[in-house]
Amino acid sequence: MLQKYLKHMEAIEQPEPSLDRRRASPEAHAAGVRAMFDRIAPRYDLLNRLVSGGLDQRWRRRAVAELERAPRGPRLDLCAGTLDFAALLAEAFPDERVVAVDLAEQMMRAGRDKAPRVETVAADATALPFEAGTFAAATCGFGARNVASLDAFAREAFRVLAPGGMLVVLEAFRPERALPAFLHRAYMGRVFPALGAVISRDRAAYEYFVASVGAFVTRRDFERLLQNTGFRAVRGWDTTLGMAGVVVATKS
Repeated sequence: MLQKYLKHMEAIEQPEPSLDRRRASPEAHAAGVRAMFDRIAPRYDLLNRLVSGGLDQRWRRRAVAELERAPRGPRLDLCAGTLDFAALLAEAFPDERVVAVDLAEQMMRAGRDKAPRVETVAADATALPFEAGTFAAATCGFGARNVASLDAFAREAFRVLAPGGMLVVLEAFRPERALPAFLHRAYMGRVFPALGAVISRDRAAYEYFVASVGAFVTRRDFERLLQNTGFRAVRGWDTTLGMAGVVVATKS
């Protein structure tokens, strides 16, 4: 499937993100991510709800609840997409500043009505335009696997958090256990790209999403990366049937 996807990418003119970050420059990968998500922005929410049966919103609410333990102060949503996480942050913390960051401006515009008071900034999560220690908490929902460098993503999240600040990441990590891996191959390998083709008319984008999970790190790998970056109290768990995972970490 991945070979078929890569051949299809060669036949179109628009830039696409590369699964091989070692060969693609960060600039080229970012341009591909931006172009792809801008294309699918109008139907992105509908497909997410159908594919997850609405569970993605439950997972987000559970992740946001973790931030009740975070210090008071501004909240940052990385790879914010259509502002699902940012809207929940604004609802849960009505007295705090909430900032959403994403490369794809069209995605954030598509979700503008969900979170009218949220500040939106078009930027790369691996090179954030904020001073060190600006935020008391940060979230990222289903965006970490699309960045050009996970190391840079972790370093930037650590840098912009204040001491004691918390990071919560919800992501479709590569499954480790047999049952989640089987379900992922059976469902994501066939149903997800087909739905993407029908709803968004962009099958290539959703084939990339499926392939990106297989090429991504496991949840435990990601936890180790955060620990090596300097985060402490790192912990995580899997969501329903291992469809996704949540990782929580604190800046020491």
